Amino acid sequence: MRPGVGEPAGSPAARAAIGYLAELFRFPEWLRADELLTLHQRLARSDGGDAERAELLELVGLGEAAGTRVGAMSKGMQQRLGIAQALVGTPRLLMLDEPTSALDPVGRRVVRDLLLELKRREVAVLLNSHLLSEVERVCDRVAILVGGRIVARGSPAELARARGVEVELDSGVRSFPAATREQVPQIVAQLVAGGERVYGVRVLSSTLEDTYLEAVEGEAVS
Repeated sequence: MRPGVGEPAGSPAARAAIGYLAELFRFPEWLRADELLTLHQRLARSDGGDAERAELLELVGLGEAAGTRVGAMSKGMQQRLGIAQALVGTPRLLMLDEPTSALDPVGRRVVRDLLLELKRREVAVLLNSHLLSEVERVCDRVAILVGGRIVARGSPAELARARGVEVELDSGVRSFPAATREQVPQIVAQLVAGGERVYGVRVLSSTLEDTYLEAVEGEAVS
């Protein structure tokens, strides 16, 4: 059994298996990155020592910033340092609250790649975010909450709805709103047989944002 799995909620063993980073975190600006991780090793009672700190800083792309003070770091660097501290003690579950909300596109990509690396390492990540395009890219399962209740759940693909097919032709783009992905070969064959030249095909589906808005509006009506 993995550490923390099956332990009573709130027990030391269960808490040790969870890493957490709040949306509005704030670290002491005078601490260096290595010192901050040392502090959290003590709090988590981790015996990882220098090796753990070096590995975590390298994992989040701050391997060269061990001696950099928090106050001298950019928002993106602080965000990655926050994820590193949440990983102290090798938790099996990492809980992140809006980890990319204040980052620019470059910073979001760095955090996204980091989350995918954690997935590869079999670290479970519970991600709370309103940036649904980011959720679509990294999450295996999604739950939409409205008023504290789950109103939709599933994989991003399961939550998406078919929105038809668009075909690019010499004469422009022709839409087939009721068509499905499986019907694409037949549609293309019929168009070509009719003398059309096909340059591209797009299978349309709703985004996670569409699903979220529909769920919220549905709850408001009910």
